[in-house]
Amino acid sequence: MAKPRVYVTREIPSRGLDIIKERFDAEIWPEYAPPPKEQIVRKATEVDALVTILSDQIDSAVFSAGTKLKIVSQFAVGYNNIDVQEATKKGIYVTNTPGVLTETTADFAWALLMAVARRVVEADKYVRMGKWKVGWHPTMLQGRDVYGSTLGVVGLGRIGEAIARRAKGFQMKLLYSDVSRRKDLEDKLGIEYVDLDTLLQKADFVTVHVPLLKDTFHLIDEGKLKQMKKTSILINNARGPVIDEKALFTALKEGWIAGAGLDVFEEEPTPQQNPLLTLENVVVAPHISSSSHQTRSRMAAMVAENLVAFFEGRIPPNLVNKDVKVK
Repeated sequence: MAKPRVYVTREIPSRGLDIIKERFDAEIWPEYAPPPKEQIVRKATEVDALVTILSDQIDSAVFSAGTKLKIVSQFAVGYNNIDVQEATKKGIYVTNTPGVLTETTADFAWALLMAVARRVVEADKYVRMGKWKVGWHPTMLQGRDVYGSTLGVVGLGRIGEAIARRAKGFQMKLLYSDVSRRKDLEDKLGIEYVDLDTLLQKADFVTVHVPLLKDTFHLIDEGKLKQMKKTSILINNARGPVIDEKALFTALKEGWIAGAGLDVFEEEPTPQQNPLLTLENVVVAPHISSSSHQTRSRMAAMVAENLVAFFEGRIPPNLVNKDVKVK
């Protein structure tokens, strides 16, 4: 019997890729840059499965072309790049890699928070550019205390919870806002539920951990930024469009808030002309919050496990569209 054909849109870690190569007739896009959309559409006409990442737009054009396509195995927890409704209509399974990247992503949110608060990137440049002329001075590169301050968590899901757990070690006062109240976590974490406006007004640090949905697009806009303290710092390693970047630039430039740490942007990769990149009070990264060797390897294994389960006639362990009917 012929092996199912799989098209992998980017080389993923060997822990998962080796399984895919062994179990399937696999073709892997060889370049670091993503395949053109027309390449994915063309391959969808030939294969039984796609392995995709967040930057691949998997929409009706792909699903209409994929007359043989049975499953899309996403290498990410998020799947806003996939038209799940259209996949379900076509009888195509969609899977993701949830849970495994929670702690790694929470670690990176804290890395951003600490870097902005204590001006780590500015200090690094200060030394490397030869600006360090005096051994020590009382006013040199003063930052902001994290210990004992107030942290506001926007979205108390897996990652938001992990963020809050870390904050306890800094003896921070914890606030959270979410569409649904998490009473099960309030006593456990010592975290207080408030509405978003109250959170923004009271928090010294605001960290965003919501999915990108219609209701969360530009959730943090000009009006919300104006509610924040002038001394507050905003962290986002959820999805770029959750924050209005134009409004954020104005807020940082005009001193509505003190700083920001961003791992995600409205357009990725963000253009070199993005005005946010000109500001010293912003720390930026290229969407690498889950990028540890261990986590990315586990994600690759989950991608393979989802495929193997499906083609063995089992329900994939990380099925997104649970109401899908087999094609």
